[in-house]
Formats: sequence, structure tokens, C-alpha cells
Amino acid sequence: MTGRCRGRDGRSWNQPDPKEAAVPDFRALDFVGQDPDSDKEYCPAVFVDPNTGDLLIQGRVITDPGVLVMVREHGAIADDEAVVWLPASMKQMILDAVGRDYDERHGHGQPTFADLLARATRSAVHLEMRDFYGPSPGFEDWKAGGSGRIDDGGRWERLIGDAVARGVRVRRVRIVSEPVSDYIRWEYMVSDENIRAGEEIRWLPRRQASGIMLPHSDFWMYDQRLVVFNFNDGHGNHVPEFEYTSDPRRVSQIVATFEQAWERAIPHERYKVD
Repeated sequence: MTGRCRGRDGRSWNQPDPKEAAVPDFRALDFVGQDPDSDKEYCPAVFVDPNTGDLLIQGRVITDPGVLVMVREHGAIADDEAVVWLPASMKQMILDAVGRDYDERHGHGQPTFADLLARATRSAVHLEMRDFYGPSPGFEDWKAGGSGRIDDGGRWERLIGDAVARGVRVRRVRIVSEPVSDYIRWEYMVSDENIRAGEEIRWLPRRQASGIMLPHSDFWMYDQRLVVFNFNDGHGNHVPEFEYTSDPRRVSQIVATFEQAWERAIPHERYKVD
């Protein structure tokens, strides 16, 4: 928790004045709030050490060289420091944190997809069974005549690419009704981005899934050891609740389900939506 920045008095931060309080060990943290628009990773977020009032900020790390140059005009960035971005919508949360003006709050308290994928060592598989998922800015753009492609800054490609590079096989099966919905037609079109990232994708017409013991909802499974079920409401919108299981009895059923679906499904390059 020490840095090498120098204060205005010339003293390095990693050589604190003995009269100053010790660096807190963060045995407890108050959750103040998180960006409501970052539902994919539940980030950024603000926390407070209830004992000292110190703030902890979870945010997107800035790597743009131009931005970092501007930051360095006002002070050096130490090797163990990072510049993070928070949206303007979190201003009030930061003010609440500074003023200690908040009641007991709780975040999602769940590992993100990036966390789980980073822990995988062999495999990550995904089963999708709906004909529409929302909200989807890319789909709305496509319906309006746009390209349907949303720039995420290469985030997905980095996540999957890093996993594949260390030996994790990433597979996805989509069970679809035919004739396919407009949403599936759009999803098929943009799947080249998933494939370029390193995913293997297959499509299974719903009528060909007969006899497979499909689960109650979509899921991701990691290393055939942990299954994470995710849920959608009746309109296809994501519900921020997850069901986790590592019970070998249930996981073995999901392994069998996915492998049967994968065996029957049609590789992306051979499947036609028309």
C-alpha cells in the first residue's frame, strides 16, 4: 500500500512521517455505490474504510498514452499506481463517500465473468437458448440500418484471446428456433467478432434438440467444475441474479447436456440463417 510519489514537502509516500497514522489494513469496507450502467462487470464502484474514512475506487484502468501524459504533467505515476476512470454519474456516490453520508449498502457481491474466466485453466463453455436478449444497442442499431457493431474497445477480444492463449478452449452453442428471429439473424452476423477473439461457435436448431435434458436457463461452465446459470425476464432482459453450482452430481448433468448439444450442433461456418 505504499507509493513512490513525493508530496509537496519532498517526502516520499513510502517513507511516512512516524507521527502519521499507519496505512489501514482494510479489514472492513463500506460499499457506497457502483455505476448502474455497467451491468456487465458491475464496475466502477466506491468503497470507504469505516475506520479511517479512506476511499477505495474500483474503475477502468486508463492506458491511453495521451491521457497518461496529461496526468503526468501534474505528478509522476508510480509503478504500483494506476489512473482509473469513473463516469460523471458517480459524482454523488463519491460525495456520499467523502461526507460519510450513506446507509448500509450492498453490491452484487459476485465474481464477474472476467474473474471466472481468468481462473479457468482448461475450458469455458456457454449455452444460449433464447431467440432474443435485451437490451441490445447493437441489435437496435442494425434494425435502424446501421452496422450493428458496437465498439467495446476490444474488451471481449482481449478477454477471450488471453484465455485461449493460455490453453482455455472457449465454446458456445446457440439453440435457435427456425425460421430464426431477427435478433438471431443479427447475432449470427456479428458472431465473426467472437470467432476472431478465439471462440468456437455452433448452432443447434431447436427441433434437433429433442431428447437432450436441457436446463432451466442459459449457463456458463468453467473447467467442467463450476456452472453459473444466468436469467432473463419475460422480455429477454438480463436479470442480475445468478445461480452457482459445483455439486458434481449437477455439474455432470450439465457436462452431458452441453456435449450432446455440441455434437448435434452445426459449426458456424456451415450454418445458414436463411
